[in-house]
Amino acid sequence: MAQKVQEKGVAGPVPAVDDPGRVRNVVLVGHSGAGKTTLVEALLAATGTIGRAGSVTDGTTVTDHDPAAVRQQRSVTLSCAPLAHDGTKINLLDTPGYADFVGELRAGLRAADAALFVVSSVDGVDAATAALWEECAAVGMPRAVAVTRLDHPRADFQDTVEHCQDVFGDNVLPLYLPMLGDDGSTVEGLIGLITHRIFDYSAGYPPVVRDPEPQHLPAIEEAHNSLLEGIIAESEDETLMERYVSGEVIETSVIIEDLEKAVARGTFYPVVPVCAQTGLGIDALLEVLTSGFPSPLEHVVPPVTDVAGNPHAPLRCDPAGPLIAEVVKTTIDPYVGRVSLVRVFSGTLRPDQPVHISGHGMAERGHPDHDADERFAHLFSPLGATLREVPYAVAGDIVAITKSTTAETGDTISGKDDPMLMAPWVMPEPLLPIAIVARTRSDEDALAKNLGRLVAGDPTLRLERNAETHQLVLWCMGEAHADVVLDRLRAGGVDLDTEPVRVALRETFAAPSQGHGRHVKQSGGHGQYAVCDITVEPLPRGTGFEFVDKIVGGVVPHNYIPSVEKGVRHQMERGVVAGYPVVDVRVTLVDGKAHSVDSSDAAFQTAGALALREAAELGQTTLLEPIDEVTIRVPDEFVGAVMSDLSGRRGRVLGNEPDPAGHERTLVRAEVPATELVRYAVELRAMTSGSGTFSRVFARHDPMPSHLADAVKKEHAASR
Repeated sequence: MAQKVQEKGVAGPVPAVDDPGRVRNVVLVGHSGAGKTTLVEALLAATGTIGRAGSVTDGTTVTDHDPAAVRQQRSVTLSCAPLAHDGTKINLLDTPGYADFVGELRAGLRAADAALFVVSSVDGVDAATAALWEECAAVGMPRAVAVTRLDHPRADFQDTVEHCQDVFGDNVLPLYLPMLGDDGSTVEGLIGLITHRIFDYSAGYPPVVRDPEPQHLPAIEEAHNSLLEGIIAESEDETLMERYVSGEVIETSVIIEDLEKAVARGTFYPVVPVCAQTGLGIDALLEVLTSGFPSPLEHVVPPVTDVAGNPHAPLRCDPAGPLIAEVVKTTIDPYVGRVSLVRVFSGTLRPDQPVHISGHGMAERGHPDHDADERFAHLFSPLGATLREVPYAVAGDIVAITKSTTAETGDTISGKDDPMLMAPWVMPEPLLPIAIVARTRSDEDALAKNLGRLVAGDPTLRLERNAETHQLVLWCMGEAHADVVLDRLRAGGVDLDTEPVRVALRETFAAPSQGHGRHVKQSGGHGQYAVCDITVEPLPRGTGFEFVDKIVGGVVPHNYIPSVEKGVRHQMERGVVAGYPVVDVRVTLVDGKAHSVDSSDAAFQTAGALALREAAELGQTTLLEPIDEVTIRVPDEFVGAVMSDLSGRRGRVLGNEPDPAGHERTLVRAEVPATELVRYAVELRAMTSGSGTFSRVFARHDPMPSHLADAVKKEHAASR
């Protein structure tokens, strides 16, 4: 795979860096199809990092090197592409735009110090991108906007900027305006609103810089004034606004300096029009990335503790400080093996340096807590799939390590003598279950091996071995995520199938009943003799199981009474009507018979089980289904559709309220049977154009409607 990338024209040297102040870590975010990967290719080509830009449709881009990305023609994983510009190393982090791969996006946000929102001038801003902007705002992450696809016939830069201002809020202002060519439709240049200069790309990249034509001056002046007012309003110099209002001409150098400070603080958001195909605006965007976005020195290091959870003194981005780094992404390369993308937050990471690797707090997702000491023989600067060796990585930089035996996504790397644990980033819960079955015994071994690798690299993937339904279930973020996971398993040599996911139900008694258990067998030697009579009563929901002994006169010897209870419990675990555990009942042993020679513990266990089964046959039983409390977050326009759909799922809406953290979004709370939520992750996304999210927690068990319960019972009887 690495050789394939080299053939695509990797030409530039490995950017070397000793000073964190010369590093920029930038994550590219935006909806699928906005042009993030194509923009990365243009930036790499413009800086000489690669000989020529690749194509998404041809499968030749640097960052979309994953086979699934090539096949689907969209990013499915986080990828790093460093470049050098004006003495600064920029680590570009290309993230998938499709909602199923939000885990990759979260990893990119963790590794970055600033976010570049890539917005298509054709499609505008979707709800997921708007929600992400709000998240970045909540943590004060600096942001800028690149408006792409200006060469498209339906491109509308002005409309896109206005849309961004409506969705993103104040201080989203363009630094440049597109300049049309003689045909009146093709964008051939940019008009600089601060410098009043024309950047003409009609002859290609780099542009020819010249003075504006008279016809451009009115458009420049109006946009120039709006931009200046936005920048001056964020200036730390309180006298600047007074000088501007009084008519004083503010020096361009002062405006640019204040602009850069406001962008780095995360209070001003420049908009740059770009066209990756022609190179238009690429140089302007590079200037924003290097001069406007902050270095890691301005980024607060996440809180750390020791491995026992005790607070550690705050750290800062210092190459000479204690080593603290984090594994933000782990993949399995077919040639190299395990490859981990690592962000260094403090200290300097060197080859053959003894380090401690800690991973805690992810046991529920298949990542048991682990601590180990390791040495990394080599460090690499990753360019997509290409690994280029580097001598060290200072605080603030991003590198790759290979062949680690323990490092998983989210793990902390620290000094062996001072092991630490970094506070984890927030990861969404996977909500789409996929039940998988290996076709052969040999496939089962390969499946277990490959699943371990996938779970180690993808914290949004949860593996569950359901002891009640006896299914192996992969919890994924959505269908696209599931398709990629299954493809990777099959590519690893696993022959597997999927099957419908079964929800673990419960059984109980709806009315009192009686059962007679008689286990009498006589064959040479000691026989088997046990008789017991029981009554079964339903208990309130959630009470559990009670066993009562009402034997009088010793008709069942005292030492065999626990045997009856054991037999009843065993039968309850196996179920009495549909193979699900029986709950919330009181079983009372009221009578029985024993034999002085043939009675035994095993015989009374069998009699107890038989008595419970007869009580079920003669009495009224019902199935209980799990009810989940669901919280759904959707834009206001979809609330009606969501509530109507919940009614069709036998859900009970508890209420709705404005989302306190959202922009024109609503929280809908409801109780819904878990059997109706198996594919809700997919169906909610389709219903809300990809903008709806939900969470669920178990609430209780309720009786299943009789017609559904009867269908489950018939299916169980047919399978026996």
